[in-house]
Amino acid sequence: MAITPEQIQVICSLDPAELAAHAVDLRASRGYNCAQGVACAFAPYLGVDETLLFQATEAFGSGMGGTTETCGALTGAMVVLGLVNSAGPETPTTKGATYALDRALLTRWRDKNTTTICRELKGVGGGQVIRTCPGCIEDAVIFTLDILKELAGK
Repeated sequence: MAITPEQIQVICSLDPAELAAHAVDLRASRGYNCAQGVACAFAPYLGVDETLLFQATEAFGSGMGGTTETCGALTGAMVVLGLVNSAGPETPTTKGATYALDRALLTRWRDKNTTTICRELKGVGGGQVIRTCPGCIEDAVIFTLDILKELAGK
């Protein structure tokens, strides 16, 4: 399943604040984890079943399965970038380009939040809170949209 240029154009036309608010709301009102909130907010625009994305990203919540390691919002965003950029198993030639998109996401993330580690972001264990879960979800959605706009030449 390849994402069409038309789908990318639709995604690029979305209001970042509205999409981010929707992703945050999925977590707050429906019990989605951070990865699920980010990925599932994009589902209708990717032509991907939301239930499938919900299931596929379930293990990434609370920093990779509740371990407070890599931020779930960040991994949810990487799932979106992979869905957008991958040519699929018949033509497995896009990994390098997808990894480059992921690195662009990580650069933006670290520039703003300094770390990708959930427990550090949330201040678990008495540390200073760098970014809340809703803030991480907002960042992940907005950074993903920015990268997709660059990919589309906008």
